[in-house]
Amino acid sequence: MSRIRAAFERAERENRAALVVYMCAGDPDLETTERLVLAAIEAGADVIELGVPFSDPTADGPVIQRASERALAKGTTLAQALEVAAKVRAKSEAGLVLFGYYNPILSYGEARFAADAKRLGVDGVLVVDLPPEEAAPLLGPLEASGIDFIPLIAPTTPDARIDRIARIARSFIYYVSLTGVTGAEADLDAAGVRAVALRARTQKPVAIGFGIKTPAHAKKAALKADGVVVGSAVCSAIENAKNPDDAVRSVRALVAELRAACAR
Repeated sequence: MSRIRAAFERAERENRAALVVYMCAGDPDLETTERLVLAAIEAGADVIELGVPFSDPTADGPVIQRASERALAKGTTLAQALEVAAKVRAKSEAGLVLFGYYNPILSYGEARFAADAKRLGVDGVLVVDLPPEEAAPLLGPLEASGIDFIPLIAPTTPDARIDRIARIARSFIYYVSLTGVTGAEADLDAAGVRAVALRARTQKPVAIGFGIKTPAHAKKAALKADGVVVGSAVCSAIENAKNPDDAVRSVRALVAELRAACAR
């Protein structure tokens, strides 16, 4: 069983939703990213989505776009994001997901990427712009390496496609709560109903992401979903911090509040 699936099962036993926290590697710098990830884990994050900065993050709203721009301005690469994951893995057994877009992986080489990700302690991969129907060149190496591929399902995904997607989900399904970008407003009541239906149909844990920015949002999502994903609010805390130490304090406090809100 992967660390990600174990995290969801542990949360279920504790009668809460698993907390999945996103932050972008290299924002504000690689050393601080490691500190931020560890602070989030210590504050209660069950799974970390470590974003790989990309020049055209089409699924992301302005907050995460700016985080990606800051990281790219520092020269952050996929290889460096993997190095951050390795440093975190040496200190923590939390679930680690690399979150990003396909082009950096394609340039790196799918087989090499999967092998390096496994060796460096990555548990899962989420590629926003890679439809599962076109993912075979990456799915094969990931499966061979024992790394989870985490698929996305949208409010507009038809049932037949949901069934196909669910077959490749090893740890959880990421339900995108809205037809828009990260950080936008979402109807979390409707998303919760959809998450329950998806779990019943797929028999897989379902995490709600996009549009969850406050502990109150997290609380509402946690009542129905198996997991709650928060990204833009974390990136905002980093962006608004006065310095790296302040960023670590802010993220630690926010994640602690979010974790408490995930109780049912």
